[in-house]
Amino acid sequence: MARRFGAVEENLVKNLLLAMILGAATLQAQNAGVFQGYDGEWDHVSKQLTALAEAIPADKFAWRPAAGVRSVSEVFMHITIANFGLLGVAGEKTPPDFKSREMEKTVTAKADVIDWLKRSLDAVKTAHATLKPDDAQRKVKVFNREATVDSVYLRIIVHANEHMGQLVAYARMNGIVPPWSKS
Repeated sequence: MARRFGAVEENLVKNLLLAMILGAATLQAQNAGVFQGYDGEWDHVSKQLTALAEAIPADKFAWRPAAGVRSVSEVFMHITIANFGLLGVAGEKTPPDFKSREMEKTVTAKADVIDWLKRSLDAVKTAHATLKPDDAQRKVKVFNREATVDSVYLRIIVHANEHMGQLVAYARMNGIVPPWSKS
């Protein structure tokens, strides 16, 4: 004899199915780009860096875990400086208002930091999208070593992810949950 569900059980099953569908869609959106090659991975880390920068309150941009350690704004600007610097090594032009290392200490306001961060993330995305296969194997000199342009792009993405971890730790030390971690 088959048991028939009542209205309460039917609603429970429907809500459970809806939650599973929405959960899968959310997970898919959170992982957009993951395992999709360089461009997909770059989009993923770019979205996370931007979301984290936007989630951290402006008054926390000067926070640092200890004396002599980079502040929140300095870490974001360090990523920015590295992005533009390594793009320069790869043969891309840097923006005329880019002042290199000094910006880590001088650009500290949240809006300015986010603007520079986004500019650098977009510059990497655009430059990589236009990179031709032959040019990717071109030899360049970086940190007194010979490397390929392709390996410079690999360094850019590894560096961004390295400091993403640092920034997540900074955020959590300040009671800030990374936006993609919220349920």
